[in-house]
Amino acid sequence: MDYSTPPFEVSFKGLLFDMDGTIIDSTAAVVKHWHTVGNEIGVDPEVILQTSHGRRSIDMLKVLSPEKANWEYVRHMEGLLPKLHGADAVEIPGARALLDTLIAASARWAIVTSGTVPLVTGWLDVLKLPHPENLVTAESVANGKPDPACYDLGREKLGLSPDDSSEILVLEDSPAGIRSGKAAGCKVLGLVTSHTAEQVLAAEPDWIVRDLQSVKMVRSDKDGSVTLQISDALAASAPVSNGN
Repeated sequence: MDYSTPPFEVSFKGLLFDMDGTIIDSTAAVVKHWHTVGNEIGVDPEVILQTSHGRRSIDMLKVLSPEKANWEYVRHMEGLLPKLHGADAVEIPGARALLDTLIAASARWAIVTSGTVPLVTGWLDVLKLPHPENLVTAESVANGKPDPACYDLGREKLGLSPDDSSEILVLEDSPAGIRSGKAAGCKVLGLVTSHTAEQVLAAEPDWIVRDLQSVKMVRSDKDGSVTLQISDALAASAPVSNGN
């Protein structure tokens, strides 16, 4: 795969970040976690891991262990993950720097994740990453990714209208999340952090990069809009459209 496109700039009214695989990489922790849970509920952990990334735990449990598919269990189970496996998560390269510049510029951004509140806040605390003013979690919507409901809600939390959707950037790593962002009418930047470039490409994001080291904020406007510079994108996802 050829990650060699020259730097280009795109402008957006707001940014919506997925969490795992986009801001942090907790793969090692999640593998340990699902092995524990799988053994607890009598389901082969490998079966869970094949399809769990980017999807809500409650949606997985509805299929694999319906008696456990309730928010009390899911929130408790996910809340343990950062506490038990905090040392097994790392930042996605470039994530902290990008968030810090957005916060300094008072830009509109939110986290939109398939995780529960205890999971998200637990990881942000463990890694000492900034908490967003606006957060959409598994509990926030009736249907998880790839349904667009979570990104529609994220847009609303930023104070933007449906007409603004094409001027919002979703940052995602999972095919389910990429399809969710596209279904919400947003532009989507796909990260190759948890899936192969071929899998990410098949979900049809607007651009593909290895990680957030390729994304830098270069300007902010008084109306809250920001201009990003994207570099070293996959050649197959060259700048075909502007965020405007």
